[in-house]
Amino acid sequence: MESDSTITAILADLENNPHSPISPQTLKTLQTLIDQITATDDQDEITTFWDEISAKGVPLTRLINPIVGAMDSGQTQLGILGSKLYLSLILCDGSPRLSIFNPVGFGSLLRVICRYLKNKEVGRGRDSGERRDSGLGRGRGRGKGKGNMRRVSGGLEEEEEEEGGGVIEFDISLFFDVMERLELVLDLVHLCRFPDSLKSLVHTVAEIPVLGMERCGGGSVQYKRLCEICSGILAKVIRPEHGEVESTIAEVLKSLLPLIFLVKSQARTFALGFVTRQLIILAKGLDAVNKGMVNIPRYLAQKAPERSEARASAVESIIEIVKLMEFEDQLGFVDYVLKMTEGKTNLRLLAVDLIPMLIISVNNPSDMDLDEEVVDSWKVRCMGALIKRCSDAVAGIRARALSNLSQLVSNMSSNARDRSVLKRAMEFEYGKSGNTDQGLNDLIRKRCMDEKAVVRKAALLLITKLMSVGDGFDGEVLKMMGMACSDPLVSIRKAAISALSEAFKSFSNRSVITEWLHSVPRLITDSETSIQEECENLFLELVLDRVFRAGTGQLSNRPVICSSYFNQDALDKELETRYPNGVLVVLKEVSNGEVAPWIKKICSSLGKKKKLKHRVATALQDMIRTSESIWLNHSMPINKWTAPHGTWLLLSEVSLFLPQAVDWEFLLHHWQLLDNAGQARESVSRHQEHRNKGVDSMGLDSIAWANDRVLLLQTISRVSVELPPEPAADLASNLLKRLEECDMHLTEVNAHVQALKMLCKRKALNPEEGETLVRRWVDMLLAKALNITQQYLSEDPDANSSSVFATPVTSGCKTSRRTAPISKSQSRAITAVYTIGSTVIVCPSTDLKDIVPVLYSIITSGSQESRSNNITGSTFSIKEKCPSLYIQAWLTMGKICLADGNLAKRYIPLFVQELEKSDCAALRNNIIVTMADFCVRYTALIDCYIAKITKCLRDPCELVRRQTFTLLSRLLQMDYVKWRGVLFLRFLLSLVDESEKIRQLADFLFGTILKAKAPLLAYNSFVEAVFVLNDCHSHMGHSSSQSSQVENKLFSIRGNDDQSRSKRMHIYVSLLKQMAPEHLLATFAKVCAEILAAASDGMLTIEDHTGQAVLQDAFQILMSKEIKIPTSRGGASDGGDADEEGGDGAGTPAATDAARGRFITQAVKKSLIQNTIPIFIELKRLLESKNNPLIGSLMECLRVLLKDYKNEIEDFLVADKQLQKELLYDMQKYEAAKARSTAATEATAAAALNRQASYMSPGVCPSAAVPGVDGPNVPKKKHNDPRVVSAMADEAAASKARSVLREVNLGISTPPLSSMSVPRLKSSRRIAAQPAATGDVVCSNILEYLRRRQSFGSEDDD
Repeated sequence: MESDSTITAILADLENNPHSPISPQTLKTLQTLIDQITATDDQDEITTFWDEISAKGVPLTRLINPIVGAMDSGQTQLGILGSKLYLSLILCDGSPRLSIFNPVGFGSLLRVICRYLKNKEVGRGRDSGERRDSGLGRGRGRGKGKGNMRRVSGGLEEEEEEEGGGVIEFDISLFFDVMERLELVLDLVHLCRFPDSLKSLVHTVAEIPVLGMERCGGGSVQYKRLCEICSGILAKVIRPEHGEVESTIAEVLKSLLPLIFLVKSQARTFALGFVTRQLIILAKGLDAVNKGMVNIPRYLAQKAPERSEARASAVESIIEIVKLMEFEDQLGFVDYVLKMTEGKTNLRLLAVDLIPMLIISVNNPSDMDLDEEVVDSWKVRCMGALIKRCSDAVAGIRARALSNLSQLVSNMSSNARDRSVLKRAMEFEYGKSGNTDQGLNDLIRKRCMDEKAVVRKAALLLITKLMSVGDGFDGEVLKMMGMACSDPLVSIRKAAISALSEAFKSFSNRSVITEWLHSVPRLITDSETSIQEECENLFLELVLDRVFRAGTGQLSNRPVICSSYFNQDALDKELETRYPNGVLVVLKEVSNGEVAPWIKKICSSLGKKKKLKHRVATALQDMIRTSESIWLNHSMPINKWTAPHGTWLLLSEVSLFLPQAVDWEFLLHHWQLLDNAGQARESVSRHQEHRNKGVDSMGLDSIAWANDRVLLLQTISRVSVELPPEPAADLASNLLKRLEECDMHLTEVNAHVQALKMLCKRKALNPEEGETLVRRWVDMLLAKALNITQQYLSEDPDANSSSVFATPVTSGCKTSRRTAPISKSQSRAITAVYTIGSTVIVCPSTDLKDIVPVLYSIITSGSQESRSNNITGSTFSIKEKCPSLYIQAWLTMGKICLADGNLAKRYIPLFVQELEKSDCAALRNNIIVTMADFCVRYTALIDCYIAKITKCLRDPCELVRRQTFTLLSRLLQMDYVKWRGVLFLRFLLSLVDESEKIRQLADFLFGTILKAKAPLLAYNSFVEAVFVLNDCHSHMGHSSSQSSQVENKLFSIRGNDDQSRSKRMHIYVSLLKQMAPEHLLATFAKVCAEILAAASDGMLTIEDHTGQAVLQDAFQILMSKEIKIPTSRGGASDGGDADEEGGDGAGTPAATDAARGRFITQAVKKSLIQNTIPIFIELKRLLESKNNPLIGSLMECLRVLLKDYKNEIEDFLVADKQLQKELLYDMQKYEAAKARSTAATEATAAAALNRQASYMSPGVCPSAAVPGVDGPNVPKKKHNDPRVVSAMADEAAASKARSVLREVNLGISTPPLSSMSVPRLKSSRRIAAQPAATGDVVCSNILEYLRRRQSFGSEDDD
């Protein structure tokens, strides 16, 4: 028989090599024989096979050991073939399975499976072929070689290993055969007797999906088949016949845990699918499996990683498992998560991520007949816990809680029941204070001011989402959102814009609209292009589209109710009913002086991009017509009507790009109306002023009409291209006539001049003719204005006081709050001088030889030289008699100098001189603006006067300071002025200016603009700033300054009082925040070297109060937390800003941050040892020798610097043992005092709880009545620090002693021992029964204790 001869040959080979692994040929022959026997399924042949082996007298171990040896040989191909044969022998019917199976052979089988997947020499078909062609097979020749044998198996070509170690191909069909046989073996062999083999099998099968991704390719059909086989093996392992189900499930879950936490991996899909499909099926029949399923989410929660992506994967896996559990088990897990919110940092962070997913994913069962409030109570508790975590001590947890709360609000706002749950949660958390809305507003306000940027961003996102369920926010929250629009971080600014815009869409009240218009439009000048585009789109949507909808939706046929009490307020109320949604408020705020410049920039940008629509201009014209119609329908005089605020401003800006959309008849009608009514108003105003009635009200009304006329003229000039020629000529003639009269508001002059210029160009046939027409009327107008000015200067000032009129402008001087009455000729002279300046801007090439001497005589009229000047014939001081004319003369002279460079060289010193000595704030403000224009036009001429200009940063008038700061900041950004000399040091004082607006501008300049434009400026000037701010002249950089002593005091904050020190520290902290970590380290070294070392060497005099202040500031700087370099040690507690731009990243960024942190730590430590500590030792000796009080500050600074190196202090201070002992003593004393403070605080809180507990209902938590005390934490909190425990015991003992002494002083008798809970004492009889010697010892001990007893005094008696 052929099988007999085969068996004989196999056994002979085994006998010849008893201690060697089975040969490949023998192994294949035996495998073929087993496959043939198994395929025939003939029971007699199977029995004959095993009988023949038994008849040969060969022990079974003689057959099995060589197969196990082949698996352990290290040859991958031989090992996998041996594994297949080993499993085939076990599966063969009639085989002695229990004799063949042993833990050693089974372990070898599992190792071969892993090695077959891991071995890099086993490549896939295409890759291995490429390797052979690329050089691994070079030098052998094609088809040659001893072991070069090929066969085809399972559709893949396989190459066996060669003697020299070659490349073989991965045979997927062979691997699947082994895995399928392994699964079948588990039905025949029970592993309950082999727990180690069971554990190894579970770990190997859990590892196979990860290893198989590279071999089979994730997502392929072969990989899916591999995962199905692994799932089947794990499912069979959990059966009771393989051991205890609970322990097996724990082992399976432990092995699958790394797979479940993988991110974007097919292996994670396999592991999670096994838990959610296979285990769920097994749980229905086995209680042990069901119990394990309940504990799986909790186990995953305990083992979840901290990195954001892995944590998110863990949360998703936990939720998928929880969704398949019973509702009671789900509630149990919810309670577990709520307990996690009070646990460690990583557990709190995970719980914050789990809570929103639980609320969204877990649905209440429909078959439970319970009240909605009872069913939803778990959601309320979860929401309350999440809201509480918004105030967590860790910034990362606060940010995640706020973000997740935003997500919940967004998902729950669409359902009425969910909204009720949200409101109940708010009441549950903040109901103790009695005001839910106020509590929520306080939370948002605090988080908007958080020190961490990621928390501020999350708070703004929460505000955006809360708009759909809330009733609005208080003014403080709106102010916080407006301030966030100027945040240094781009992401924060974007979030603030989104939140404030969402509030604008949801609430149309005045406060929201005002805050939006004062915060968002100004970002049109932001450095980030995306923010500029967002600003434009929002303005288009929220302002222009709203105006269009209101203009087209007006009610045209409404009944008119005539009333004798109808006025401007009544008109506004009626217009509000016609134009709802706050349209009139929007338009009114658009015309605000602080908002209008940004609105103009936005409209200009939208117009250039052709985003402005004709319908907006049409709607604005309709609103003006409607307002006029309502006013006339009430039979009111037209000279008292004004259009809605902001309509003319917006129409003038839109008309520049939409001239066809503006009706010429509309413009002509309103120009005639405004011009005639304006003249009538002026006459009435003058008449009433002459009678001293209604001065203020008529003046303000006249200014409003003048502003409307100015904006109307701008609109006319911008649409002049579309005007008919004849009406344009008539209008130009009218405008020129008005200008020649010099009898109008100064605000109207520029508009008249610009409109006249545009109309002349429209009338001309070509540009040359237009320029000729402009020059002609300019010459005529200048001659007329010069004549009016000279007439006034030649008049007698005493004769002019007879006729009094109201001036259209105010001087702005400090001499009087009310404007002095002036004559008509004086008013015309002021307008004439202003007209000259406006005309020069329009036509710079005009002849000014007759005008300049007149203006010179006016601006120098206050000096002695001008008294003898006969150019104009003036015999009085213009500065004293007519300050308004004096101011306008300076302004006009500045415009002339801008047009003529030769004049500028002569007159710029006069401007600087007047800026220094003038006592009029309005004049100083105008000169500052003029000097800024000079700096742009004549940069080299102004450069030497920059130091004098910066003196206005300390001007007594806030307007002048703010104007100076703004203009210089713009010049610095455009590089017309450089950050050199004293400029930067003088700008520092704006950070602590009295004005809040100036402080905000300074914070934005230093925190945003300078940080990007000049990042090294703060570092290079830091030490010098310390000397300058203290007015100390011991620094070489400061001593070389040429500034006078008065200027030094003006730009310093001298003094050691708390206010001065706090201002200086605010400046230092602002500078430190702008520095990079390497600059912080260098600044630390510079402060030590240039201040502390200078003091120890005698270069800095510490006897002087300024030197002491510098040294004190240096100690405060070194102790500040801003100069400490962040080491990025990782973890949730240190990652406040880690997720700012997209999470805390994967392994590579984390490793980089860790390496960077270690490097910085070593650098700081090295700097302390080599530089800082020796300087402190020398300085301490110097201060001790002079008994200087700064020794206390030095020791405190040194304690703060070395508190992180307690174990290395002996190495640091090896040169000064006395300082070492003193410093250690100070540290121990400080920690003991801190522990006593903590113990006293907690003892006070506990006493308050105990006192109030007796007055409360049994169901009320005592901590609810104590603000700032967390109820669950007070009784449960335990301290592991022995210092705190000892301090708490001391505090309790002292409190008890004070209580006893207080009772003794009050004469309260001690209660009997029977009523007191005290330990029992031994009776005297028992003591008497003892020997005398023992009794004597006891008595002597008692007497000794009484002699040594200390007397305690009551602190209350002091």
